[in-house]
Amino acid sequence: MTARKITVEPVTRIEGHGRVTVHLNDKGEVEQTFFHVDEFRGLEKFTEGRPYFEMPAITQRICGICPVSHHLASAKACDGIARVEIPRPAKLLRELMHMGQYIQSHGMHFFHLAAPDLVLGFDADPAIRNVVGIIGANPELALKAVNLRRYGQQIIERLGGKRIHPYFAVPGGVSNSLSPKDRDAILAEFGTMVEIAKVAVSIGKGWIGANKELVDSFASFPSCYMGLVDMEGGLQLYDGEIRVKDADGNFVAQFHPDHYLSHVGEHVESWSFLKYPFYRKLGWPNGTYRVGPLGRLNVVDKIGTPMANEELKLFKQINGGKPVEGSLYYHYARLIELVYALERLAQLLDDPDIMSNDIRTNPSAAKIPGSGVGVIEAPRGTLFHDYSADENGLLTRVNLIVATGNNNWAMHTASGLVAKQFVDGNKLTEGMLNRIEAAIRCYDPCLSCATHAIGKMPLEVTLLAADGTVLDRISR
Repeated sequence: MTARKITVEPVTRIEGHGRVTVHLNDKGEVEQTFFHVDEFRGLEKFTEGRPYFEMPAITQRICGICPVSHHLASAKACDGIARVEIPRPAKLLRELMHMGQYIQSHGMHFFHLAAPDLVLGFDADPAIRNVVGIIGANPELALKAVNLRRYGQQIIERLGGKRIHPYFAVPGGVSNSLSPKDRDAILAEFGTMVEIAKVAVSIGKGWIGANKELVDSFASFPSCYMGLVDMEGGLQLYDGEIRVKDADGNFVAQFHPDHYLSHVGEHVESWSFLKYPFYRKLGWPNGTYRVGPLGRLNVVDKIGTPMANEELKLFKQINGGKPVEGSLYYHYARLIELVYALERLAQLLDDPDIMSNDIRTNPSAAKIPGSGVGVIEAPRGTLFHDYSADENGLLTRVNLIVATGNNNWAMHTASGLVAKQFVDGNKLTEGMLNRIEAAIRCYDPCLSCATHAIGKMPLEVTLLAADGTVLDRISR
């Protein structure tokens, strides 16, 4: 038998387009895999020359799934360029919109993208292994999922006028205050949404408990971890310092976001347009790290809301206090953050300053624009926006390191480990290949953010002989 290659293209139930090539030896065993991102993102270059204050509106067009994350990170970078300190009420309102983004994004991922594998099974017919299948299997659960996402999107809409691509955060603050009517409307449904989140946590923990051996071994590997924390080591999603821990859970560094370039480098490989960030002082590849829900919970010491903090304590017990390594635990960590986002939402709405009209510090024309770094914890992980402008406020340099990019090496590694664990090149099944995709879906990647979406969506897996002869083909 000659050596062969399997191509999984595109990876499904993610945002954007990626593919995985699986290289087999002459025995049909997996020898090597590559996670490819073939899209190209030119946003950094085509925004040069634009007025800096346009960026909160421009950058969120990268994506329709997580535009709020880019909108807020961009506004924070613009605050730096304008050299303004935003009023406290504006910061609270930005964080409130951020919680709406977390609620809709985490809720959508678990119920719509992850649940088809967990509820229906990795080997289920792909025709039903999707949100339609979830509706058929459990209509009540599907309705709760839609309701939760609607709630998060309506929070964004109440603040920014639109559910997708809102206009809200501006250099120096926000464009409008929160009305009593909208505050009361958000609070009126709060209890119902918390109960839905509890159902999600119950489903996630129940599935993990029933499949513990698989969860512990599936795409489990050591890495460093990164996330924002407050000065007491508590979870922060809107603001804070960046903490890095190593594979053993040892403290490596904690630094201000403005200094990220001294700590984060980017490696390039020939098989992908997406770069591979790493922690500079540990070098490549020892400094590769994971971000997002699993990364954040592995670096924090506590969570500042009661229900989420109790779940964090249970999470920390999974590996005896050491970092949790299995990629499927991303789903559990994501649900803990969903609970936190709802609890934090209530804390924000209970703060008297949230209703204040002191919402913007107008940039001064006397201050020559400079540079600014905006860092935020997007649902998918740590997001960096870094801008420089000339004396006219026109952008001269733009650099983005997007959450999905930070997890690029992790997704490459996870898909390779799962391929070696499950793929038998002598007898291909769709379920084997779906497990490779599921390893990537754990990270909830947004490849349009990380690159720029161009491509086609049909899925065809072709098994080729070394001379190019087609030996087998599976298509969707």
